[in-house]
Amino acid sequence: MDVNVRSSDPREHINEEPRNDLGDLMNGFFGMTTFMAVVFFGMVIIKFILSE
Repeated sequence: MDVNVRSSDPREHINEEPRNDLGDLMNGFFGMTTFMAVVFFGMVIIKFILSE
């Protein structure tokens, strides 16, 4: 039985979209930290304005 089966060797895999995992992690961490700091200080300012 002669069947055309194209099995690919995983060692021949070409990474089409290389990613920098550490860079993505750092960007996400600092981006979320910055966003939460802005929200925190915004709420502090709103509370200060409303408490007068």
